[in-house]
Amino acid sequence: MSNMSLLQQELNKAIVGREKEINFMLMGLLVQGHVLLESVPGSGKTMMAKAFAEAIQGEFKRLQFTPDVLPSDVTGISYFHPQKQEFVLRVGPVMSNILLADEINRATPRTQSSLLEAMEEKQVTIDGETIPLLSPFMVIATQNPVESQQGTFPLPAAQLDRFIFKLTIGYPSQEEEKSILQQFGRTPGKVIIDKMVSLQQIEEWTEQVKEVTVHEDIMTYIIQIVHYTRNHPYIELGLSSRASLAMLQAAKAYAFVNNRTFVTPDDVKMVLEPVCLHRMKLSSQGMLIHNLSDILKAIVEEVEAPVEASAR
Repeated sequence: MSNMSLLQQELNKAIVGREKEINFMLMGLLVQGHVLLESVPGSGKTMMAKAFAEAIQGEFKRLQFTPDVLPSDVTGISYFHPQKQEFVLRVGPVMSNILLADEINRATPRTQSSLLEAMEEKQVTIDGETIPLLSPFMVIATQNPVESQQGTFPLPAAQLDRFIFKLTIGYPSQEEEKSILQQFGRTPGKVIIDKMVSLQQIEEWTEQVKEVTVHEDIMTYIIQIVHYTRNHPYIELGLSSRASLAMLQAAKAYAFVNNRTFVTPDDVKMVLEPVCLHRMKLSSQGMLIHNLSDILKAIVEEVEAPVEASAR
């Protein structure tokens, strides 16, 4: 069994009923992307993110976002050291391989935006000094949708666009919930996972994902889907060029974790909603009669998928 299969197996044992989400988090890591987890409180978002980070032999830091968290609490600060009689640079929690941004929509827009440079350019600028971050660097953020009217600040489009995936986590099935009660009934919240994967192994997987073959017809297929969203009468904000690139990277990662060296049209369809839904916005008219998921499905049905492109 490969290291990746062992990692997936251990995480699936520790986090019950989240095989799909764990795979997408792994895919995000392999393409150096970031993941946003959204669900009701108590659904295990934070535990899943912590368990995922624990399996990686790298720096893991967690930041609990609240309205009083400042940008300097995220990126770092330059302060005057009395003993040394000079200014000293202290980098914040972003200096990590995996940063858990817990309840990110509780922070003010100013604090949320402090992550933009780190997420996009893998660096932070503190008092004019630019500092490269560790590699790999991944943000796993969580947010609770049910509290959108209670002291929260919805993430702006520019921030959402930085997340390669948004995973909406539903309730577990009855059987899964029974397993959760059996597993955590005595020691609630305790998940212990050995650090199974080295940073070198992740770098090797990342390079292998880059080598996954993508036929030109697949690229055309992605571009057509993106352009349909930009010209749809019920969509106010369509997909950006960053979204089309994210779709391509995600499809390659999906093929890789499924032990293939080429991308198929089905790979694009499988990653479509996690990559696209959080980057789009319905028009006021569209909100009255449609939801984004149904529109995206209709677009996929309209765009002709390439046939046997992967075999050419």
